[in-house]
Amino acid sequence: MSTVSSAFDHLSERTRLSPESGIVEVLNHGWGKQGLIPLWAGEGDRPTPDFIRQAGADALMAGETFYTQQRGITELRQGLADYYRRQFGVTRPVDAFTVTGSGMQAIKLAIEAVSGPGDEILYLSPSWPNLPAAFALSGGKPVPFVMDVEDGRWSIDMQRFEAAVTPRTRALFINTPSNPTGWVAAIDDLKAILAIARKHNLWIIADEIYSRFFYEGARAPSFLDVSEDNDLILYVNSFSKNWAMTGWRVGWIVAPPAIGQALENLVQYSTSGVAQFMQKGALKAITEGDAFVDEQVALAKRARDLFCDILQSTNRVVIEKPAGAFYAFFRIDGLTDTRPAAIDIVDRANVGLAPGTAFGPGGEEFMRACFLRRIGQVEEAAGRLSAYISSL
Repeated sequence: MSTVSSAFDHLSERTRLSPESGIVEVLNHGWGKQGLIPLWAGEGDRPTPDFIRQAGADALMAGETFYTQQRGITELRQGLADYYRRQFGVTRPVDAFTVTGSGMQAIKLAIEAVSGPGDEILYLSPSWPNLPAAFALSGGKPVPFVMDVEDGRWSIDMQRFEAAVTPRTRALFINTPSNPTGWVAAIDDLKAILAIARKHNLWIIADEIYSRFFYEGARAPSFLDVSEDNDLILYVNSFSKNWAMTGWRVGWIVAPPAIGQALENLVQYSTSGVAQFMQKGALKAITEGDAFVDEQVALAKRARDLFCDILQSTNRVVIEKPAGAFYAFFRIDGLTDTRPAAIDIVDRANVGLAPGTAFGPGGEEFMRACFLRRIGQVEEAAGRLSAYISSL
């Protein structure tokens, strides 16, 4: 008779070795705990705004429940093209855009498009844990490049970064603004990375999901600011963060039009497209949601300043106000293993944080807190953490 253990043993090696998320481990421990303030996941506490929900609901009730174009409905791809003209000052044809079933799927398809089994993808670490896991599940070898950090400020040594490129490297994965560190690549950083990619004939997968969450200007610097049309760059993005649509699972890829059909094939053989009524909600977001994003960023900046100032006042926390994204990535003096510390903080402070161990090499001594929440809740969470730190 088959048993659970024997069934597991008959899974593919990639599946057997897929890691449990270190963030989800803490989330599962504290799930449902009364009064807990959850800063562990990468989302705010505001639901999708009414104007977006209504557009999705209207489309659903109108019976828009059939198959659509695999790359996404034309109206949404045109809306994305208009958005890039408006926000980035670039003109891209509709055929450059492919709608995906989430930012995560955009990343997975980008990986599969440019690499195969045994190929290496060089990525910046600490990183969102889904990245190396997705690389490995696609048969590739994720290669972390550990960023330099001093007093909470993160940077890339470009000579060391280029030295990490090997004959098996197929792509550079660059997430800026960064989850979890909040690091934002300057224009000179982007130029240097692009020069490395050109020299070694590598793809760049540019994860610019947090580009609007930038606290020193209207948006973060982008590879779009320094690249040319023939550069090998795939941009992955999502509706999740900007427009409070994490549960909708709609993302997109911007790619050279010449590979549009190949990306459409990958969509066809994975999800066969995104539900039309969900795309209508996304269309409303991309065409009429700029003001909402501005509100989100303003709230995040206030919450960032409050949270970081309170923790800094303990004199036991190394924390730098991040230039982008909506996470505080900080180190508490005396804590070197943040995995059990995150569990202890749930139990004793009633605050949910993500342990730095979840974010790979370079993150082990840090904790991540998502501060995109109501100001009163952020202040309460910071106060509880300060009391916990004082008790150590």
